[in-house]
Amino acid sequence: MTTTAVELLEVVWGRASIAPTSASQLRVLYILEHHDGINLRTLAEFLASTPPATSRLCDRLVAAGLVERVVCEENRREVRLHLSGRGRAFLVDLRARRERELQTVLADMPAAKRVALLEGLEAFCAAAAAQTHDDEAGSDSRTA
Repeated sequence: MTTTAVELLEVVWGRASIAPTSASQLRVLYILEHHDGINLRTLAEFLASTPPATSRLCDRLVAAGLVERVVCEENRREVRLHLSGRGRAFLVDLRARRERELQTVLADMPAAKRVALLEGLEAFCAAAAAQTHDDEAGSDSRTA
């Protein structure tokens, strides 16, 4: 059932198109939205990728005007990554388009099923947040 739900969600969100970004590029935008100003090495760790591959990914996002590279004043060899204004606007627009597509689907559901879905999603989000928090706490203790 989860596989079917994920695949259907991908189809619904596909209607909202993520062009001009690939799924990998979109992931970078989401990471930068939550971790503004991280360096390339940290971004590569988040992506479980290599710095050269991550740098190429960022090159394309910079060329598209979605990401900015800023040289760190304290260490001129370090580059910080930031979403540009265009990158932030792109994410706002993408979320709005995806929400409209989801609302179309939800409107066709009976009210009681929408309530049940909401309750299930709230429980899912709470469990996922707790798991993410546990993962972050575990990585903090390993690096300390």
